[in-house]
Amino acid sequence: MGVHFERHRLENGLTVIAETNPEAYTGAIGFFVKTGTRDESLELMGVSHFLEHMMFKGTTRRTADDVNREFDEVGANYNAFTGHEMTVYYAQVLPEFIPRVIDLVGDMLRPALRKQDFDMEKNVILEEIGMYEDRPQWRLHDTLVEMHFGGHPLSYRVLGTVDSIKALSVEELCAYFDQRYSPDNIIIAAAGRIEFAKLLEDVNQIASRWQPTGAVRQYNEPQIATREHKIADEKLNRHYFAMICPGPSAQDPRRYAAKILADVIGDSDGSRLYWALIEPGLADEADFSSAPQDQIGSFYAYATCTPERWEKVEKILIETIDGYANSIDAGEIERAKNKIATGATLLGESPLGRMRGLGAQWTYLGQYIPLEVELDHIMQVTVDDIRNLLEQMPLQPRTICRLGPN
Repeated sequence: MGVHFERHRLENGLTVIAETNPEAYTGAIGFFVKTGTRDESLELMGVSHFLEHMMFKGTTRRTADDVNREFDEVGANYNAFTGHEMTVYYAQVLPEFIPRVIDLVGDMLRPALRKQDFDMEKNVILEEIGMYEDRPQWRLHDTLVEMHFGGHPLSYRVLGTVDSIKALSVEELCAYFDQRYSPDNIIIAAAGRIEFAKLLEDVNQIASRWQPTGAVRQYNEPQIATREHKIADEKLNRHYFAMICPGPSAQDPRRYAAKILADVIGDSDGSRLYWALIEPGLADEADFSSAPQDQIGSFYAYATCTPERWEKVEKILIETIDGYANSIDAGEIERAKNKIATGATLLGESPLGRMRGLGAQWTYLGQYIPLEVELDHIMQVTVDDIRNLLEQMPLQPRTICRLGPN
């Protein structure tokens, strides 16, 4: 028997994929909608995240209480999230409850979108925006991304702004939903103990009548240049530093080398930044990461420290990153490959983790990559691959943002 991949495309364009494993004890289902902040206009900033909230407010068949009660009745591990490029609704349950979850989540994705629910949820989201604005890390990140991507939709805030959410109308939200929540813009991914024929039967029952709209994503190039910015807030007692520069996209084969490079330089444990800044007690946090996205990618660096140490911490961080190309160590790369492969394997052993990987994979690549192939790509990365990546993407141009008490 073993693990087996299957896929099917409904007549209305909805794609169903599954990696079935008869030896698993649970099954996980995810509805991946290829829509996020990147697909919004400036005036509608935050509408994708707003819609995620509205999916839990009830349908013509279920109240909001019914939705939550039914998830609880089947003991589901469930949630949803919105990012710049996709909105995902998922649940992990015992195999016998998969048909019920398909009906529940499928019904949620055709919400009532009632005016009274919209007005109530608007206040909830405005409170959420206020909560995140009180967190220095998020203030820094939002400012960094806005500066780096300029007026491109990738610079927009996932939650929106107070002004954009206040100005949003229920009619605009409904129009965005009608266009973007199209079956030809949705992937249903499943993993674990799944009977694919029964899965298709259940999906057809709930989604075959959904009408396609031909939703597409616009791929405009952002204008990226070297920029620096500083925000002073006397209420803070820490200094925060963040940097972003171009990296490989989700479709770029160099993404594997980028992941290993990021681990060696800036993983939370045992990386060069860890030994240079965390272990000596100079910084509270210091990391370097790779963020592949749809046809574009980035590297991020981040650090926090006491205000009196910020210049020293920033100098060491940048010197560590910029100096790596001249001091590549094969042993470090091998250790990073083994650590990343172990993490990917552990995640792949969970139906929920595997389902999320499958859905993202198909959304970005439109293809299935078995776990063993992914692991092979990771383990084949060489010192020359890392060196070539840094020559082709020399961590420039970069945007730097600082936030602190002075």
